[in-house]
Amino acid sequence: MEIKEIIQNQREFFNTNSTKPVRFRITQLKRLKHILQQNEDLLNDAIYKDFKKSVFDNYSTELGLIYNEIDRAVRKLHKWVKPKRVRTDLANLPGRSYTIADPLGVSLIIGAWNYPYNISLIPVVASMAAGNCVVLKPSELPANASSAMARLINQNFDAKYLVVVEGGIPETTELLNQKFDKILFTGSTKVGKIVYQKAAENLTPVTLELGGKSPVFFTQNANLKIGVKRLVWSKFLNAGQTCIAPDYVLAHSSIKKQFIERLKEEITQSSYSTENGNYVQIINDRNVKRLEQLIDSTKVIIGGEVNKEDRLISPTVMDNVTLEDAVMQEEIFGPILPVIGYDNLQDAIDQVKSLPRPLSVYVYSQSKAEVKQVFNQLSFGTAMVNDSTIHFANSNFGFGGVGESGFGSYHGKTGFDTFSHFKSIIKKPTWFELNIKYHPLTSNKLKLVKWLLKW
Repeated sequence: MEIKEIIQNQREFFNTNSTKPVRFRITQLKRLKHILQQNEDLLNDAIYKDFKKSVFDNYSTELGLIYNEIDRAVRKLHKWVKPKRVRTDLANLPGRSYTIADPLGVSLIIGAWNYPYNISLIPVVASMAAGNCVVLKPSELPANASSAMARLINQNFDAKYLVVVEGGIPETTELLNQKFDKILFTGSTKVGKIVYQKAAENLTPVTLELGGKSPVFFTQNANLKIGVKRLVWSKFLNAGQTCIAPDYVLAHSSIKKQFIERLKEEITQSSYSTENGNYVQIINDRNVKRLEQLIDSTKVIIGGEVNKEDRLISPTVMDNVTLEDAVMQEEIFGPILPVIGYDNLQDAIDQVKSLPRPLSVYVYSQSKAEVKQVFNQLSFGTAMVNDSTIHFANSNFGFGGVGESGFGSYHGKTGFDTFSHFKSIIKKPTWFELNIKYHPLTSNKLKLVKWLLKW
């Protein structure tokens, strides 16, 4: 079926209002969960072929989070769709004001390759919960995971409601040439700009989940024992191929030496390998080459080994890094951790300010004043204190960026809102009517209008 025909069929189906009843939405969400659960072996095998990702990591970073999103939507949907009362201004009394969540229509979701199930299907859940039709375009780089999603969804859902379109740049370009009612894109800032430009041609609202260099502050008041343990886990999860991975560390000079020693100990104890199930391959040869070029062997203090044949790069730490180094010129998106020392926290904050606004900021400190100093001065999408990355699992608030790290957000209720339009309505009775707005328009009526509009 041609892409244009798919979208036309979805628009016609949406216009029948079939997707709007809450019962329909819940039924479809439960069906999606059931299909995924019944085919976990297929999904595990596919992602292992792409990344050598273990069953444990696939559940904890991909499938489990999708199930949680579905369960939350099913549990909360009746509340989310309920009309919300708002205050009525004096000029509209007697009247009742409220908003109604309305699905936007036909949505396009373009997923990223680093967490192919998670980043593709969690937005799908949000769009389905909001009552939309959905076209999913997963990344073509993890070809086996993309194929698995296409097979499961396209065989079990009507394409006029939910469909996966596979392919690369030509298919994505063709999709972006069509008119959608909402687009959510996850990926690089460079491609995000293209998506935004194409969407603007049809005045289509867009949510962009991009990336950026997420800094980590280790202050002189940090708990190094637990802090380094958490940092190492979050940095080398998925071999660093995480949009909110700690990108670089700013460590206070008074604790930097001890910090590095603990890094070495923790990385060694973690025994990172695909055989142990706690490490994955780099997605492709091109990214292996890109990452290798970011490693300055004169500054490597841990790791640095590159296995091109198996697409593996050992957990790597670089010390005495400056903002001029190659590793600081782009988002790393791999298992390389630069360390920059600082003497004054304000100077470290100013360094971060000189870079594009990050998707996430992490502060490891026991000092409330230090945390406040960082958070009050920096602009970012999300943040954590004394931990990193795992905030992605919290669906009680939205996940998204700011500036070059993206805009708009999703997860939980925020995702439902992202794929909804909130219609504002005032209902007025007919038993009462002031004649203030009708002819003749007197000076006394004007005084009354001025008084009414103050409230």
